[in-house]
Amino acid sequence: MSETPVSVVRLAAVERQSGRTFRFREYTIVPDTEPDAEPWIFSFECVVCEEEGPENASQEEALSWTLVHLKAYPEHLSFRERITRPYRAVPGRWQ
Repeated sequence: MSETPVSVVRLAAVERQSGRTFRFREYTIVPDTEPDAEPWIFSFECVVCEEEGPENASQEEALSWTLVHLKAYPEHLSFRERITRPYRAVPGRWQ
């Protein structure tokens, strides 16, 4: 998993409340690769009947549900993969 930024945003923060001075800080949204990050979660859904397979941390194990479903319903040939990935905001420079 690379640390390719998804987006960069600027948020305002109050430096002093009485003087109402504002500063902006850049944040970059990147995939969370920290050791304590949540795991990726994979699941598949049948597009024909909308039945969903179980969520799994392994893409291969999640994919195996499609074969079981296809065996039970040979006419159901279309599936949708769902991936849940953790991201985090990385503080950047103050402006």
